[in-house]
Amino acid sequence: MKILVTGASGLVGSALVPFLTAREHQVTRLVRKPPGSGAQEVFWDPDAGRLDVASLEGFDAVVHLAGESIAQRWTGAKMRRILDSRVTGTRLLARALAALERPPQVMVSASAVGYYGSRGDEVLIEDSSPGSGFLADVCRQWEQAAAAVTERGTRLVVIRIGMILSAAGGALRRMLPPFRLGIGGKLGSGNQYVSWIALDDLLEIILFALANPALRGAVNAVAPNPVTNLEFTQALGRVLRRVTLVSVPAFAIRLLFGKMGEQVLLASTRVKPARLTAAAFPFRYPELEPALRRALGKD
Repeated sequence: MKILVTGASGLVGSALVPFLTAREHQVTRLVRKPPGSGAQEVFWDPDAGRLDVASLEGFDAVVHLAGESIAQRWTGAKMRRILDSRVTGTRLLARALAALERPPQVMVSASAVGYYGSRGDEVLIEDSSPGSGFLADVCRQWEQAAAAVTERGTRLVVIRIGMILSAAGGALRRMLPPFRLGIGGKLGSGNQYVSWIALDDLLEIILFALANPALRGAVNAVAPNPVTNLEFTQALGRVLRRVTLVSVPAFAIRLLFGKMGEQVLLASTRVKPARLTAAAFPFRYPELEPALRRALGKD
């Protein structure tokens, strides 16, 4: 396929591009800086609403991953940036694709399990209702913005991604220094659920979504076995061979990280990949400890 990828410099995109090209797909990056000579890149400026529609002609598929990182303390300005970077850019891209003479056959657009909000031990599948809070609102608007691409028949798959296990970035990379020093531990009560996905499996899910015409709408991109924060802490300690006796109380997390700490670090989101399971997607890493070993080069 001829595939356009946004967010190609991010954690997922930087792994996805070589993953796809190794399988003989032709990949072009949609980038925010003027492309270099001969580069397989197309320029856009979502903040300014700039996107040359003609440059989007001829693609079979689009993978849309672009968005501001949520792993930061949320000030009012940063919350606006987190929202705008997802909703404004997605709306611009989806409408441009729908205006093409030959729209792509499929678009895979990122979302997150934050869509469901914090729900305790409730098991959540794709048909579960959206939650409340800033992240849930962002995800809901993000997904609505992507829906414009379906106006001309493009199949849309929205992947609600859990915590990505990779030492190259994301939450796991930030956890590693204290755990390696033996001062890692559970957050708050440790009873909150963490829905996670191995990076290798996430790349395969994206390719599966591109290639499977029966798959459309929301798809939970998470492993089938979510764990509590305490279970995650203990598994990471075993993989690193470090003690995990330290506990960070909830009030300290709220003090240090504000709303981000409340809605990300302390939130409980127990998500199951019902649609991937029904489609017989073959997870390589359905269990946490082997996935951590793979992510940390200890398998």
